[in-house]
Amino acid sequence: MRRKFVVAMMMHETNTFSPLPTPIESFARRGDISGPRAIAAAEGTNTPLGGFLDLMRGTGDDFVVPMAANANPSGLVTEAAFEEMAGAIVGAVTEGCDGVMLALHGAMVTERTDDGEGELLNRIRAIAPDVPIAVALDFHTQMTEAMARGATIITGYRTYPHIDMAETSRRAGRTLKRALAGEADPRIVWDSRPIMSSTLVHTPSREPMKSLMAMATEAEETGTVLNASVFGGFPQADIPHLALSAVAVCDGRTAAGELLLARVLDQAWEKREGFLFHAEPLADQIARARSLGVGAGPIILADHGDNTASGGTQDVMSVIEEAIAQGLADVCAGPICDPDCVARMIAAGVGAEVTLDLGGKVDMPAMGLRGKPLRVTGIVKAITDGTFTVTGPMATGSTIRMGRTAVLDIGPMQIVVSEQRSEPFDLGCFTHCGIDPTRKRYVLIKSRQHFRAGFEPIARHIVMCDGDGCTASDLALFDYRNIRRPLYPFDKDMVLGRNEQAAG
Repeated sequence: MRRKFVVAMMMHETNTFSPLPTPIESFARRGDISGPRAIAAAEGTNTPLGGFLDLMRGTGDDFVVPMAANANPSGLVTEAAFEEMAGAIVGAVTEGCDGVMLALHGAMVTERTDDGEGELLNRIRAIAPDVPIAVALDFHTQMTEAMARGATIITGYRTYPHIDMAETSRRAGRTLKRALAGEADPRIVWDSRPIMSSTLVHTPSREPMKSLMAMATEAEETGTVLNASVFGGFPQADIPHLALSAVAVCDGRTAAGELLLARVLDQAWEKREGFLFHAEPLADQIARARSLGVGAGPIILADHGDNTASGGTQDVMSVIEEAIAQGLADVCAGPICDPDCVARMIAAGVGAEVTLDLGGKVDMPAMGLRGKPLRVTGIVKAITDGTFTVTGPMATGSTIRMGRTAVLDIGPMQIVVSEQRSEPFDLGCFTHCGIDPTRKRYVLIKSRQHFRAGFEPIARHIVMCDGDGCTASDLALFDYRNIRRPLYPFDKDMVLGRNEQAAG
């Protein structure tokens, strides 16, 4: 029997400290966020929507895509944007369906609510209380009761960099199909621990998260539970439900899931010190990179304080300025988001010499930072439309649009400058404009972990750089006012009571 599904995507990781607004235009051009064009853009890609579409094509069921919205992390989502996205999804469900498959982030904060995903699910439940809903979530989800109550099935990424986005959706969708066939009776249980884990140290590829994710993965693969996920959370959000959490989807009885969550989260609490990042002075980090000498492959300098994929402005120049000051040579850097400088380079043309006040155009009042441009002089080496197809393991097959892009050669450094923000997780950000990063001594990029998908395989060394910005990893730089206390590491001597042990 052919069934009908509503398949949709509404994804945004909201950095409440970011000065960048998030209107509907941040998600995509309106003609690209629904219907056939959205389907064509996602089909065959390693993306959350691509995974759901794979499942649909494999079973031959009918489906509609009323919304396929995904924006770079930034500040609060405007209420108008949220209403447009949620309204389209709820409207499609109102027309009737056998099931819903949603690619959500799990960290959306709007101008009105700190739980965008929970609000969407509440609205769907108000008009379709019994329709089964499968939700695929990002690893940086901040889990809430509304999400658990509204969804039938929840799965989360197991990787960071996120190279399993499509598979995460397939995991959720397969369980939904089993439920519709009467083969499973999914029941969600969840729990959390009051730990604010740093994104630089909570990747599932390394401890302390590695063993936690392994327990969840084994439980799912052996059939102990239908699905199991662990979420690291997103520390650049000043909201009450920030914590390290885990979710299990059980088949009928929930006892196995509850035991699994207790084991995973108790171990997380025991390892809580390992989830802290310890900052170093930027000058020392650049000096260490300089001391590594010449060898095969580049030294990657990862500027994690101004990371687009966590809400950064992508125009802070502190790391580039320090690299120049310490005499690093044979460097490619970027992309730096500066539309005005791109326009000036395009007007000058390839081969022209220009002097620019590069970057530093955006103030960050929540961080007490004012924009600080860096004056540079160089030759315009290339001009492109900033469009390329991802060939690396993260978001494979998807199209990246950086806006018009130009390369400025200042001698020791080639700097890629773009009109739009785009995290450099794929070599294409350099190769599309004629730069081969494998042949450089240093590659300076604004990223926290996603760069490892494309750049770690070519790296001789990786040096993490504590640059300025609203995605810094030093928690002391942020003025948290809305987080729930007690919360580790702010309350290091806290003892878990019954309420903290059963926050879910």
